[in-house]
Amino acid sequence: MLPVAALPATALAADGASALRCGKLFDSRAGKILGPHTVLVRDGRVERIVSGGNASVAGATNVDLSGHTCMPGWTDLHVHLGSQSSPDSYSEGFRLDDIDYAFRAVGYARQTLLAGFTSVRDLGGEVAPHLRDAINQGLVDGPRIWAAGKSIATTGGHADPTNGYNSALSHLIGPPGPTQGVINSVDDARQAVRQRYKDGSDVIKITATGGVLSYAKSGDAPQFRVDEIQSIVDTATDYGYRVAAHAHGEEGMRRAVEAGVTSIEHGTYMSDEVMALMKRKGTWYIPTIYAGRFVADKAKIDGYFPAVVRPKAEKIGALIQATAGKAYRSGVKMAFGTDMGVGPHGDNAREFVYLTEAGVPAAVALQMATIRAAEVLGVDDQGVIDSGKRADIIAVQGDPVEDINRVLDVRFVMKDGVIYKQPDAY
Repeated sequence: MLPVAALPATALAADGASALRCGKLFDSRAGKILGPHTVLVRDGRVERIVSGGNASVAGATNVDLSGHTCMPGWTDLHVHLGSQSSPDSYSEGFRLDDIDYAFRAVGYARQTLLAGFTSVRDLGGEVAPHLRDAINQGLVDGPRIWAAGKSIATTGGHADPTNGYNSALSHLIGPPGPTQGVINSVDDARQAVRQRYKDGSDVIKITATGGVLSYAKSGDAPQFRVDEIQSIVDTATDYGYRVAAHAHGEEGMRRAVEAGVTSIEHGTYMSDEVMALMKRKGTWYIPTIYAGRFVADKAKIDGYFPAVVRPKAEKIGALIQATAGKAYRSGVKMAFGTDMGVGPHGDNAREFVYLTEAGVPAAVALQMATIRAAEVLGVDDQGVIDSGKRADIIAVQGDPVEDINRVLDVRFVMKDGVIYKQPDAY
């Protein structure tokens, strides 16, 4: 981001541009809060940065963000925009049509954007690729989406779409296969990735272990053989995909890391040995503390979860925050994700608070949702406020490094140079 002080305001001509006059600026590369700066935006990109929050830019629309800290738009690397948890979640699939979920997703996307998240990685859901396209076409408002589409699972595993069906319905429908994202061999694994390519996915998601909310007994048992995961990773690499692995149990994590996945999601029972392996392999960890705390809390409510889910939610969910703190102290590479859709969309920023409670410094937590998230995605045009980068910029009152709770009240949101929220709207 630096140097910027040498740029005189009088040198900036900015017809049709916006000048964001920031009281403070978060340098995501250095993880530091800087003093007043003016950020000039034109044609969806950051054109220049001028030291001083009162800099005058001829011809630009001035946006007064004095008293605010400007920072790069956040990225949530683990969301599910097509759904949101409720006591009715397990029956709605039999009553609602795909279009019902799509309309809900439009609202969830807007809530996510207005909460300061200008990009997300949607890790599982058939609505997401279509929602991505609608947002890119300007039909609806929402964050930039990297969509996995259907997660890849094994028979009976987390993300097998027929879990919980009775025998008559299961017989009528038949066993799902690679087209539906369910595999049982190396060849199936290869076909499933190719199907995701055909469907227009941006990233591959696998469920390397059991899961908390699936209608199945195990929440942590390994559910892929190493050669199956290796087939997924190798085929994904052919198509330029990165692979995210849902994993709670130690053995499933070990297999996924050995096979070369990009990131481990949740990581509840991550051992010292797995952490050491992740550091050697350069594997990212996305903790999703929010989801863990949410399900542990809801498990206390009779009837919120089915009986087969409740003990998993109560046991596994409560452990993720401690694992995140241990992984940070161990030096595992970490980035930001919430598993939102488990909890209510738009509350994503609470993950920052939970990360700091786990011992992650506030500045590091903010880096996890900006420059580190961009590294996980493999992009270099976002996650920082710098000349030539995307004009994804948000602002909160005060200093979020001094008081992380400031992130819960985002006052300004710009994505690709378009303002979606600003202080005078309050």
